Amino acid sequence: MNLQIKPHKLKGTVSIPSSKSITHRAIICAALAGGISNLSGIDYSKDIDATLQIMEAFGAHIKKGDSNVVLSGIVSASHTSIADCCESGSTLRFLIPVAAALGIRTEFRGQGRLPQRPITPFIRELSQKGVTFHYDNTMPFLMEGKLQSGAFRLEGDISSQFITGLLFALPLLDGDSEIIMTSPLQSKPYVDLTIDCMQKFGVSVEETPEGNYKVRGNQTYQAANMQMEGDFSQAAFFYVANYLGNNVELNNIPEKSVQGDRKILEIISEMCYNKENGKNAAFHVDATDIPDLVPILAVLGTFGDGISVITGARRLRIKESDRLTAVSQLLNNLGGCVYVHEDGLEIHPVPTLHGGTVDSFGDHRIAMCAAIAATRCTEAVTILGAECVEKSYPAFFDDYQSLGGIANGIILE
Repeated sequence: MNLQIKPHKLKGTVSIPSSKSITHRAIICAALAGGISNLSGIDYSKDIDATLQIMEAFGAHIKKGDSNVVLSGIVSASHTSIADCCESGSTLRFLIPVAAALGIRTEFRGQGRLPQRPITPFIRELSQKGVTFHYDNTMPFLMEGKLQSGAFRLEGDISSQFITGLLFALPLLDGDSEIIMTSPLQSKPYVDLTIDCMQKFGVSVEETPEGNYKVRGNQTYQAANMQMEGDFSQAAFFYVANYLGNNVELNNIPEKSVQGDRKILEIISEMCYNKENGKNAAFHVDATDIPDLVPILAVLGTFGDGISVITGARRLRIKESDRLTAVSQLLNNLGGCVYVHEDGLEIHPVPTLHGGTVDSFGDHRIAMCAAIAATRCTEAVTILGAECVEKSYPAFFDDYQSLGGIANGIILE
């Protein structure tokens, strides 16, 4: 689907979808728990549906409502299973250790760029603890064997998803385990989010002063009811829209949250403060802990008063797209001035953007960035492959139009 968006200010109220990060984690914890859990306030997306379908294939009983899920935890795990992760890196990396802990012989499948995203730390570490991978650097691949407890040494600069996946699995094992970080952990707020969710389901994790994680074995997940909170990584698009001159009120955003992407409020607040006090409204941000904010931060920086710099973003090259290249091409095609560096972006401000045709690269965050940038363009913006927003925020363009945005599907010859 290609969408043509005509420049128009957004005004009104929007309810931000539930946090995809929290929802993934709650589904997994509930599926591993004894008894029945009720997860409410869920907004479905392709990624969330992938996690639900796989947990059901593993042996959980799941009943989906319009915005809630009732889960009966896994009593007897499947012996074999097919796990179609679609394009969800979280689903893949969270559930490899879970399948291994449950002893499920699993064929993992994926689409888009997911088959090229690395799982090397799991192959190295889990292969030493009773798990066999039949893997040829792509998907599908087969994994079998029963995970054993012990010490797991993981790099912290590839993805926090590897740590989260192991944290889910280790309490189920006989014997205690420890995750030993061999390099500083990036995106640590996502691991904090995991531990917070596990605690709600009765499972504990100890973080050591050295930054490692100790997990007691033979723990039992307990059923729990949980309300999902709004997703700051999705809210960020509309917070930035407001900075660009739109007027959007956001619902379903908690006052307090452990979500790392809440940082967007601080960055925008600092830019507004500087602007009001005659200083350059720009930012220098280390995105190590907030990688999902990088694309929309590039849009924000484009309309600052000084040069903005993003560092700590090297890992974005292996997301749904090479996000550093994708967002720079998007903005530069519209008249922006963004330079790609090895570790991030350098964004030079421009007074306005012209229109044009831009590629979403099949990446939901790039497509949503284009729509927000279009509110400050002088001509229409055509987004190629705009349907990719279904991955995380299927109703994005419905919400966009309800706020006055003008988005029409078109066919390009």
